[in-house]
Amino acid sequence: MKKTISQWFCLAGSLQIVFYLLQDFVGAYYYPNYNRFAQAVSDLTAVNAPSYSVAVRFTQIYALLSVVGLSMLCTFIKPKLNRQLRIGIYLFTIMNWISCIGYALFPLTDSGFSDSTQDFIHVYIVTVMVVVLSIISLIFIIIGGLKEKHKHIAYLSLIALCLMFIGAIGSGIVPKEYFGVIERFSTYSAVVFGSTLCVYGWLLKLKKE
Repeated sequence: MKKTISQWFCLAGSLQIVFYLLQDFVGAYYYPNYNRFAQAVSDLTAVNAPSYSVAVRFTQIYALLSVVGLSMLCTFIKPKLNRQLRIGIYLFTIMNWISCIGYALFPLTDSGFSDSTQDFIHVYIVTVMVVVLSIISLIFIIIGGLKEKHKHIAYLSLIALCLMFIGAIGSGIVPKEYFGVIERFSTYSAVVFGSTLCVYGWLLKLKKE
């Protein structure tokens, strides 16, 4: 099957996980005494973090790949997927746009968290919107995927949803020294699923040769 330009953009979008990993691991290299078990990934891109200038570059590339890849996916799924599945993908894409723009405009001002208005918006507005949209979008994808021949994407959505719930619920339960571990359940599940959706879009059969 011949692939469209939009599908090739989707394939490029699948690389978002690579740059998210680079943000996490390379960024931590430039952050002395960074504790991955206790600290969130977003600490690496806090404006006062020693890793900011390095980690933020990977964050920007990750964000660009995610919104471009998923936005391209949205342009050609209407004739291929059912309504619930499309709504789920649209909402997941909107979530990525909010994440991309919101975190760029309101990065943490201090590693960990401070009482500033900017940090409040980052944590309690942008993050809450991202989490809520992620959960709702995954529920739609599960429902839509189970209705037809897309059960594999529904099962992957269910796994991602469970991991997000573990991250959301566990962050308020686990000791502070393990906050970074449980936080990564949520962040990595969203990023990996975003990459998976982009690969899924690339694999969709749209044209005959």
